[in-house]
Amino acid sequence: MLFEPYKLKNITLRNRVAMAPMTRSQSPGGIPTNDVVEYYKRRAKAEVGLIITEGVEVSHEASSAYPNVPRLDSKEARDGWKKVVDGIKENNGHVVAQLWHCGGFRKLGMGPNPEVPGHTASGLVRPGKRVAHAMTSLDIEETVNAYASDAKICEEIGFDGVEIHGAHGYLIDNFLWNGTNDRDDRFGGSIETRSNLATSITKAIRNNVSDKFIVGLRFSQWKQQDYTARLATNPDDLLKVLSGPCDAGLDYLHSSMRRFWESEFEGSDENLAYWTKKLTNIPTMSVGSVGLDGDFTDMMASAKTASIDKALKDINEQKYDMVAVGRALLSDHEWVIKMKEGRLKDINPYTKESLLEMY
Repeated sequence: MLFEPYKLKNITLRNRVAMAPMTRSQSPGGIPTNDVVEYYKRRAKAEVGLIITEGVEVSHEASSAYPNVPRLDSKEARDGWKKVVDGIKENNGHVVAQLWHCGGFRKLGMGPNPEVPGHTASGLVRPGKRVAHAMTSLDIEETVNAYASDAKICEEIGFDGVEIHGAHGYLIDNFLWNGTNDRDDRFGGSIETRSNLATSITKAIRNNVSDKFIVGLRFSQWKQQDYTARLATNPDDLLKVLSGPCDAGLDYLHSSMRRFWESEFEGSDENLAYWTKKLTNIPTMSVGSVGLDGDFTDMMASAKTASIDKALKDINEQKYDMVAVGRALLSDHEWVIKMKEGRLKDINPYTKESLLEMY
């Protein structure tokens, strides 16, 4: 089933393989270059079912924390993305833009607004470390509006949808996690109310785009600053995390794991994607070192291509609906074709150079 067509909302994908979002820092001034256009075009031509772009910083003054990351807040950037989308569509591909706010990873002095500090739920960047700006109600409103406005821009450019980046310790995840959110308003407190930022953003986007436009959410338990962190320690709490955004109009969930083959909750062998699908009953994507046999502890570590028998089995058993592939597709844009044809020995293994080259 992995290499068979899959219908996601109003589009039919060639297969159930998605290209996971991977930051490349190859867009000076926030503008995707012609090399970026060709990078995505190659993967569309090589039969990737759904391309999820690298994180696109939302048009908010505090969204950026890394250099040369693409944006949408200039005509040149939007024109660059239009070329990306056109190149993908010309090769029968489908694409969603991942909208990203870096939150507390931002530091004073970073561009494009050096005077603006990192924004977080409560000023916390990790438990006990309160060094960032605690967002006001106005800050939250401006951020929600930025997501909604940028989603509409993406629809006008020709994207099939957007994915809200709510994982890995960035802004939305900073609100979700009790370790970094001790607010006493409607955006803090219980496990349900800590999801209100994600819910508000989803609802604002949904109200600002057409019904056919796809809206997804990527979330994780783990954080960059704490691999053992958990939003939920059991299925009941996971449902509390996800119910608000799902009810607000999500079309899919992208459950990010460091190693997709590991179980999520005590007493069960199933992973986070399985539980996400079971609890919400909406299309769910699994991701986490798919196609690699290396441990995801170092983004620059070498890893060999390995069997994805478990992913194939899980898809066949309908435990979740899609598989997102990151570094394996970074090193070999023809990974899907080679896997489908059983040419495992022909796959280019991931190396640290793969991350730096515009292959």
